Amino acid sequence: MSDRTSKSAHHHGNLRAALIESGMAILIEEGLNKLTLRRCAARAGVSHAAPAHHFDGVAGLRAAISEEGFRIFRNYMLDARNNVGPDPHDRIKAICRGYIYFATDHPALFELIFSIKIISDLQDFPGSDKLAIGYDVLHDTCTPFVEAGHDPIVVETQVWSLVHGFGTLMLTNRFGGPNPDDPCGPAFAPVMALLDHLPVKRT
Repeated sequence: MSDRTSKSAHHHGNLRAALIESGMAILIEEGLNKLTLRRCAARAGVSHAAPAHHFDGVAGLRAAISEEGFRIFRNYMLDARNNVGPDPHDRIKAICRGYIYFATDHPALFELIFSIKIISDLQDFPGSDKLAIGYDVLHDTCTPFVEAGHDPIVVETQVWSLVHGFGTLMLTNRFGGPNPDDPCGPAFAPVMALLDHLPVKRT
């Protein structure tokens, strides 16, 4: 990937999008600690002062990148769910598979969007419903397991805790190194089998 994004994006009035793209590239290639407004500006080929017109400091830049990251994350889960049939247990395990695929394909972005700091920043920025991007997939997929009159957050938290914990451990090589032929690893199926015990709600 080139070290600088084309200046044409700025000329066409798409500087904000170009800065987000540059920020994501820096994040992927160099890690979260290297993500600064100045570096994004340099990569986008604009003055170091230009990002101030689009973001409220580096926290605003990270929030914007996280919003895009959540969209990518959401699509991973939807794609995985679309590849299975209507069985509720198959669907819940499918979105967990998409969750892990996202984490292994985009570890730096995974670290950013689920960091305590970025969640706090997103809550402080206008449009804090950005945190809900992707949660709708979890909510909808868990609905068959929620009895009428019960709080869905209980089942949703069980599933989320299981898959997020697994993903975090996987990124620390708890289950061995990455395997392109089996991104989720051999431990995924037996761990996700715990979800088979979720009872489908009575109709």
